Amino acid sequence: MNKDINLAVLIDGDNIPSAHVKEMMEEIAKYGNPTIKRIYGDWTKPNLSKWKSMLLENALTPIQQYAYTTGKNATDSAMIIDAMDILYSGKVSGFCLVSSDSDFTRLATRLREAGMLVMGIGEKKTPEPFIVACDRFIYIEILKKNSEKDTATDKSSGTKKNDDEKITAKIIRLIGTTISDCADEDGWAFLGDVGSLLQKKQPNFDSRNFGFQKLTPMIQAINKFEVEQREQKGSRHKLIYVRNKD
Repeated sequence: MNKDINLAVLIDGDNIPSAHVKEMMEEIAKYGNPTIKRIYGDWTKPNLSKWKSMLLENALTPIQQYAYTTGKNATDSAMIIDAMDILYSGKVSGFCLVSSDSDFTRLATRLREAGMLVMGIGEKKTPEPFIVACDRFIYIEILKKNSEKDTATDKSSGTKKNDDEKITAKIIRLIGTTISDCADEDGWAFLGDVGSLLQKKQPNFDSRNFGFQKLTPMIQAINKFEVEQREQKGSRHKLIYVRNKD
């Protein structure tokens, strides 16, 4: 992704925990320049008190939205209205919607229809419709910096000693078919193309969900794919290609 594009970051303060906002903003910066950063909620309520100390540290603009009636979330409507205003202002090329609420599914779809890049960030409880409506969806859980060293990989089974997901047969098939889709006549596919297509097929696909910082070690751990490094003319960096063993 183009890291020079301007992004609007809109956070549903009522629906997102504040504990890892720093890691979240660092992750967003990998995909673009967050020029607009707003967080929505009823700041008169005590449940948002933890966010208040982080607003200045992360240059977040709080948007006050009173709850008009019990049981209804007015924050959603405020975010949606602001998103459309920002869209028509022409100041950004993408949006990052930070919420675990499926109510933003239609908004994500509408922004993509307008040619915007749409990222989603939320917890693993986020409903599938909102996830697939985004170009990319990142779980907050994988952004938590784990200082413990007890996350050793059991590469033979694809399982983890912590809460990382298991590499299932479905995931292996997804990777295998994607490699085939990108492959040349000899079956080799450039890993960068494979990663991009995986993201399009499954927006929440992320090697970090399975305990691997990069896609390459994850593919190597599965042991059903060949990995080859190739020299790149005029560069010290090597290109990585992958192929199905079968």
